[in-house]
Amino acid sequence: MNNTTPDPAYPIGDVTIVRDFLPPPEQLVPKKTTVRVTMEFTKESIEFFKREAKNHNASYQAMIRNLVDVYAKQQQQK
Repeated sequence: MNNTTPDPAYPIGDVTIVRDFLPPPEQLVPKKTTVRVTMEFTKESIEFFKREAKNHNASYQAMIRNLVDVYAKQQQQK
């Protein structure tokens, strides 16, 4: 039995070099103008968004912001 660990500096098997096609990080984050507001929500609503955000490894505030953005966009198209 061979108990050697392969050297991570060397490829294992055939290697195909792929051209770097990914955009730089600053292009991955959309720059949107935001306005800070204070709002009150029911405890149940916030618990729902926090639970869902945790399940999706996301920010509950971002989820609420995206929900409002989608609603506003749909209403503007009417």
